[in-house]
Amino acid sequence: MAKTKLGRTTAQRKALLRNLATDLIVHERIETTEAKAKTLRPVVEKMITLGKRGDLHARRQAESYLRKVDADEEGTQNAIEKLFSDIAPRYEERQGGYTRILKLGERQGDGAKTVIIELVD
Repeated sequence: MAKTKLGRTTAQRKALLRNLATDLIVHERIETTEAKAKTLRPVVEKMITLGKRGDLHARRQAESYLRKVDADEEGTQNAIEKLFSDIAPRYEERQGGYTRILKLGERQGDGAKTVIIELVD
């Protein structure tokens, strides 16, 4: 895991990573800064590995980390259900490397390097 602090306190940094990890699982692609994406990558990889394990303990560990939100406006599937039913089976044969970071360029306002982090197909 990258040891960047992202200019935040510990509690703020943990909350940021929880939010980003949940959003990436729900939407499967998000745009963020390069530093946040590089810090987020190992967190999401561990969540997907928990999903691949699929037992009760893994589900409870994932639920304790991810936010309790609906995947879409209709409320058909939340982030935990999507992780265990859709995303984990997709990577059953894959041994890691579930995410991809695509560089976009610099942000207009502050010049921060922006990227898209997405789940690999």
